[in-house]
Amino acid sequence: MVSLGPGVFGGAAAGDLLVGAAEGDDAAVLRLDDERALVLTTDFFTPIVDDAREWGRIAAANALSDVYAMGGRPVMALNLTAWPGDTLPLSLLAEVLRGGASVAASAGCLVVGGHTIDDPEPKYGMAVVGLAAPDRLFTIDAARAGDGLVLTKPIGTGVVATAHKRGGASDAVLAAAIASMTSLNAAASEAALACGVVAATDVTGFSLLGHLHRMLRASGCAAVIDASAVPLLPGALELTSAGYVSGGTRNNMSYLEKWASVDDAVPVDVAVLLQDAQTSGGLLLASSAPDDLVAELGRREVLAAVVGRVVAGEAGHIDVRV
Repeated sequence: MVSLGPGVFGGAAAGDLLVGAAEGDDAAVLRLDDERALVLTTDFFTPIVDDAREWGRIAAANALSDVYAMGGRPVMALNLTAWPGDTLPLSLLAEVLRGGASVAASAGCLVVGGHTIDDPEPKYGMAVVGLAAPDRLFTIDAARAGDGLVLTKPIGTGVVATAHKRGGASDAVLAAAIASMTSLNAAASEAALACGVVAATDVTGFSLLGHLHRMLRASGCAAVIDASAVPLLPGALELTSAGYVSGGTRNNMSYLEKWASVDDAVPVDVAVLLQDAQTSGGLLLASSAPDDLVAELGRREVLAAVVGRVVAGEAGHIDVRV
C-alpha cells in the first residue's frame, strides 16, 4: 500500500511521497512500489509564436520536460486549455491540440482528454503523468562539489520570442528557436540515467543561472560558470544587444543580483542571456564524470556543453567567469 505520510498536506516529502511541493523540484514523485514511481507535473502558457500548431508543439514539449528532468518517461497527459471562444475560432484551437498531440505521440505519451475554459487570453499546456525508478531519480538537491555542469540545449529562446512579438526576429532565427523548443529532452534524460547522474533540472523561465541557483541552494553548494562555454541560439546575442529583453528576464536579473557575481570581462549581453527566461530549454546535469556524460550524449546526438562546475561555498552562489 502506498503511504503518503504525515507531510502530505504540507507538500513535503514523507512516506512514499518522494518529492513534494516543499522540495521545489521539477515535478512531484510518488512511489508505487520498489520498482515504480509516479512523476506528476503540469505547465501551460500564452502563445509565444504566431503559428497555432507550433505553439501546441512547444507547450507540449515544455510540459513533458519536467518528467525527463526527474529521470522519468511520460506515459499519459491531459490537455489544459483556456480559449476566447467569441474571438478566436475553434479550428485554431484544434491546430494547437494537434501540435501538442504530435509531440506527445513522439514521446510515446498518450493524450487522454483534458479540460477547456473560456478565457479572454488563450493558454495551452498539459498535465503529465510519468513513470520512473524510485532509486534512480534526478533531484535538485543531489549536486556535489566537484561535479561538472553539463547543458543539453543552447539558450536564448526568451529573447528570440520577445523579438518575434515585436517583429525583430528573422525567419531563420525564429525557426532555430522553435526547433530547439520542440525538441524533447528524452535522449538527454536517458543518457544521464545511463551515466548514473543523480542531480538535474530543466532550464525554463527562471533562466540558466536561476535554475542552477535553485539546485545549488538545495544541494548546499556554489558553482563557477564559464560564460564562453554556454551555447547560444543563432541570433540571440544580436537580439539581446538590440534590447529585446523580456520582463521575465529582467525579473530574473533583479532576483539573481545578490546571488550571481559576474566578472567584468564577461560581455554584458552574454550575462543577460545567462538570465534569459527560457521556454522548453535543455537539461542542466551535475555529473561526477562529465566527460563520460558528454560522450554518451554525443552518441545519442544530443548537444552537450560543459558550462561550469559545482564548488564548495555559499549555498546558491554563482561566479560567472569568461
